[in-house]
Amino acid sequence: MNIGQASKASGVSAKMIRYYEQTGLIPAADRKESGYRDYSATDVHMLRFIRRARDLGFAVAEIGDLLGLWRDETRQSAEVKRLARGHIDQLEKKIKGLQDMAHTLTVLVNACHGDHRPHCPILHNLETDPEDENLKIQPRPGAVARLSQ
Repeated sequence: MNIGQASKASGVSAKMIRYYEQTGLIPAADRKESGYRDYSATDVHMLRFIRRARDLGFAVAEIGDLLGLWRDETRQSAEVKRLARGHIDQLEKKIKGLQDMAHTLTVLVNACHGDHRPHCPILHNLETDPEDENLKIQPRPGAVARLSQ
């Protein structure tokens, strides 16, 4: 089947399929004489696996590890459980961070009169940080660190 059909059958966009091939997450598809990609039922099965893993929030690198374990008939389920447990720990940290943000915003919204006056505790809080006068640039929770150039 062509990439459009594989995309429809797997629920993974054609753009993402190409990306997964380019990054080596999945092997390059066979090619027809015309040069078009030709996907098998096995390829679609693997793409569905990837889509489900992405739906659970696994990063591409983690999915690569999961695919390796999935393909390894000699794997131990303890390895899979360890990887999944690590992902749960990451999710719980993100949840805690989001809850902290929601709490802070709730406090600020409750402190804001929301009337015709210009004073706004929300904006005041964004412009100041009373806890740390020596401000350092900090990545937001969940941000991907950039490499220095």
